Amino acid sequence: MNKFEKLHETLMREMRLIHAPVAIKYFFDQEELDSFKKNQPHYSPIKPLTFCQSEVGARMEGITVIVERENLGCTNASFVFGWKDLDESEVKSHLKYCADADHARQVLEAKPHVPANLLAVAVSPLAAMTVQPDVVHFVCDTMQAYHIIGDWMATQRIDNFHPSMSVNSAVCSGNVYTLNTKQANLYLACSGSYNSGKTERGEINVAIPGEHIEALVQRLEDRVTQKGGASITRLGEPFPGAAICKNCPLIIFKKEREA
Repeated sequence: MNKFEKLHETLMREMRLIHAPVAIKYFFDQEELDSFKKNQPHYSPIKPLTFCQSEVGARMEGITVIVERENLGCTNASFVFGWKDLDESEVKSHLKYCADADHARQVLEAKPHVPANLLAVAVSPLAAMTVQPDVVHFVCDTMQAYHIIGDWMATQRIDNFHPSMSVNSAVCSGNVYTLNTKQANLYLACSGSYNSGKTERGEINVAIPGEHIEALVQRLEDRVTQKGGASITRLGEPFPGAAICKNCPLIIFKKEREA
């Protein structure tokens, strides 16, 4: 296995993930994009999709999808990616989330934006990625998120975690925040990613800078080796977030001697 396959396999096994970790790469250089297309098997949406719908291909179907301006069918993501200007139609679409039109405009202006001249975005299962991703995105449950964020904080020596969430821009701007700041992010599904992006009600989003993912997985592997399991909440247990009270006298197991 290559590096990314090993990282993927460890995360799926030890974190008990349902969805594949999604490696995201933002392309600003045409030569780099052309090389990626030449060397990485990939798919393109037949019809324009939202960005979170394109990610479904990576996290559920295990394929690499390249999102370009012409096959992105979401004005909100287009605005975040710099492929669309802020206009009155975008302000109007945010009124249901905001106090009034002025507030809606402020919300839009405050959203994380991709740096200028974005050409395309590739989303891929981490195991299938052939270049260093900018962001690794997890769709997971809250205890899995607790472990992933906790390990990231430890490896980066973070003492207080400050996530960022924009209304109506979960997967698009939530991951761009991590791209721009090189900080992890934790954010809820928006109405678009809940319906279009197929996010379940009990799932939450975690974004980790791509350059930090190896250290995070190494810490996870070290805990498994040293303590016997991935869990932080109950050291030694293999299930992340095992729900057993510390002093519970009932849920105890012992290894029987072989006959």
